[in-house]
Amino acid sequence: MKKLSRNQTRLHRKRRIRAKISGSSEMPRLAIFRSLRNVSIQVIDDISGKTLVAANLLDSKSKNTVDGAKELGKAVAEKCKALKIESIVFDRSGYKYHGKIKAVADGAREGGLKF
Repeated sequence: MKKLSRNQTRLHRKRRIRAKISGSSEMPRLAIFRSLRNVSIQVIDDISGKTLVAANLLDSKSKNTVDGAKELGKAVAEKCKALKIESIVFDRSGYKYHGKIKAVADGAREGGLKF
């Protein structure tokens, strides 16, 4: 049997997670994508299929570190507050909940979002 790559196993986990969670207009989904050079976040209303808020490290001029990811989470929380979004569903996209993913979640919580 052929061994799956690290990204293929992550995508398998992502599909399993996405089968259980969904965002709505009252409680949209905060989805994260992490690459080697960037972290990008989207707040998505899955019912209408629209992205409400989007941000990434390249736009915010932050560094690709844990501290930069935390600042990115705070920036997204401020944008959500402007749209009167107070609570979200967190979608870690199959990544482990540590490092930059955890920092984004902590920054969003500090910014006032409720998970």
